[in-house]
Amino acid sequence: MTANADIGVVGLAVMGENLILNMAGRGFTVACFNRTTSKVDAFVNGRAAGKTIIGCHSIEALIGTLKKPRKVMCMIRAGAAVDAFIASVQPHLEPGDIIIDGGNSNYLDTIRRVEALEREGLRYVGAGISGGEEGALNGPSIMPGGSSAAWEAVRPIFQKICAYTDDGEPCCDWVGESGAGHFVKMVHNGIEYGDMQLISETYQVMRDGLGLSNERMADVFAQWNQGQLDSYLIEITRDILGYRDETGQATLDQILDTAGQKGTGKWTVSTALDAGQPLTLIGEAVFARFLSALKPQREVAAGLLEGPQAAFEGEADRVIADLEQALYAAKIVSYAQGYQLMAAMAAEQGWTLNYGGIALMWRGGCIIRSAFLGKIKAAFDAEPELANLLLAPFFRQAIARAQPGWRRVASLAVRLGIPIPAISSALAYFDGYRTARLPANLLQAQRDYFGAHTYERVDRPRGEFYHTNWTGRGGDTASSTYEV
Repeated sequence: MTANADIGVVGLAVMGENLILNMAGRGFTVACFNRTTSKVDAFVNGRAAGKTIIGCHSIEALIGTLKKPRKVMCMIRAGAAVDAFIASVQPHLEPGDIIIDGGNSNYLDTIRRVEALEREGLRYVGAGISGGEEGALNGPSIMPGGSSAAWEAVRPIFQKICAYTDDGEPCCDWVGESGAGHFVKMVHNGIEYGDMQLISETYQVMRDGLGLSNERMADVFAQWNQGQLDSYLIEITRDILGYRDETGQATLDQILDTAGQKGTGKWTVSTALDAGQPLTLIGEAVFARFLSALKPQREVAAGLLEGPQAAFEGEADRVIADLEQALYAAKIVSYAQGYQLMAAMAAEQGWTLNYGGIALMWRGGCIIRSAFLGKIKAAFDAEPELANLLLAPFFRQAIARAQPGWRRVASLAVRLGIPIPAISSALAYFDGYRTARLPANLLQAQRDYFGAHTYERVDRPRGEFYHTNWTGRGGDTASSTYEV
């Protein structure tokens, strides 16, 4: 078979098919393979008919179509399937060839794979891709990392098929070494969990607290999408609220209130726990999905557990205005926490991350794309070593304006018994972050009391540890100090 394909793609699910069509539509010749070869035939004779797409019935045949250095990309389920793919393709490759994983792999797996394949003379790219079906077809956000020597070979393809900002900047650039690309995509997905939960809580306050109709809420989200909350998720929420099926019923009202997930949110929270970072909002977003899955228990509890009997009294428009501010302020906190996690892990892994550049990559194509991201890029352009987004002038001022409405929303939700775990945890984080003296001194005293875990003192240099014999019955022996 003639070696004339620019890239090979393995996996013909929704993302794989649409990326292939995207590549072909932008002038590339693409070879494709799927383990179920009937899918290859259906694709080549269907959506791919007449395009520069070559169907292959084996990995060996796929590799035989590729120009050197060969570039073969998998769009398959994360985990063991990726390792099996690598094992199947590796014997057919030569030093300098490139394997690309475009799925949602755990960044720790990507670190391992980069190291193993580079020892064999191969190059490995872990490329986070966001944008769903529409983005894959028309231009996604792409976050590549891994073997830096591979970037110049894959750049022409990635930067041709990715989304572009209104200023003409590609929503794709090299993120960093090793697992950096998949790590940044993981944080992106964690922030996506947070954004979706924040919007859902806002919807519940309007639905259950204010008693607004779907049509009225659709109008609210349409209005918000014209202002500071302008974003893809606000836009599709407007559309979802306004959608009715062929019988005239609101489709949203017929959807069971149990949320699924594919693991990236959990990975983000787990990474934050290991890194000692307070990713509280995204953590609550993940836990809210877990709680939603307890549907049978919640239905029983709804008939047994009493909450407040209060009903909303007042002007709905005033609360809607407050909800806009609460949603915006909490969104700022979500990104502040996500960026803190990225900075902590970059320091731990030795990655050099361009934080403004990451915001630029998220400006178009991806699920969390929004006008808001331009402000993040500007903040890091002005201060590349910015410790926390909350400290940047624009975001300090935005939080100051939003804070009164944010607090009124939290208070109203508590009075009405409406759960807003992400919005309220964001407020708690903000109050904790701006508090110079937290009650952790009491917590540390308790630890020293029952376990001789020692403590530092405000009147002594950091790094010196002390123990008190609180009861008079203990000795002078103290536990060693360490962080798990």
